[in-house]
Amino acid sequence: MTVTNVLRDPSNCSMTVTAEFDAPVDRVWQLWADPRQLERWWGPPTYPATCLEHNLTPGGMVKYLMTSPEGEKSHGLWRVLEVEAPRLLVVEDAFADDTTEIMEGMPLTMMRVELAARPEGGTRVSIHSTFPSVEAMEQLLEMGMDDGMRAAMGQMDAVLLD
Repeated sequence: MTVTNVLRDPSNCSMTVTAEFDAPVDRVWQLWADPRQLERWWGPPTYPATCLEHNLTPGGMVKYLMTSPEGEKSHGLWRVLEVEAPRLLVVEDAFADDTTEIMEGMPLTMMRVELAARPEGGTRVSIHSTFPSVEAMEQLLEMGMDDGMRAAMGQMDAVLLD
């Protein structure tokens, strides 16, 4: 099923991606909680992710890199702010440099992931990203954030089948 809606809201500097899955909430939560599963879907299909650190507790960090088809590496990190397994994850999402420190000059995004059981079965996932400004939102959208998120989440069904 995967992505059902992408809502951009420049007036609130936010974007919400909604997806639905034919798996229970506990199973879908594992897509974030298990670093090996996260690696299989986080990032566009041609940019596989590698988790370098995965501490999904408040105050923890998730550090990762994505590798382009040409072998170029892009680092990112999440500062974990809130976790209520298996229903809520709130992180500060940032670009990182080669030392996995926050990259200066790139905007930080607040990302709120909510998982809820659907009345008809399965799980609805909502990823709500809030940007520090309209300019930051435009910058990240021009870089392909919404298409990248849609492509990444499109890989979740295959991981759920394993």
